[in-house]
Amino acid sequence: MLRWTITFLIIAVIAAVLGFTGVAVAFAGIAKVLFVIFLVLFVLSFFMGKRRSP
Repeated sequence: MLRWTITFLIIAVIAAVLGFTGVAVAFAGIAKVLFVIFLVLFVLSFFMGKRRSP
């Protein structure tokens, strides 16, 4: 999940540098959503793993 976030962020930066502002905004939005999903899943797995271990 984090790999996809970084990929979309890099594409957004490249598009912004080349002047494709609409595409850059779209890819940056996707990267933000994926990063939030990654954080939520990470926190959930962290706490669930703590609860199951003896």
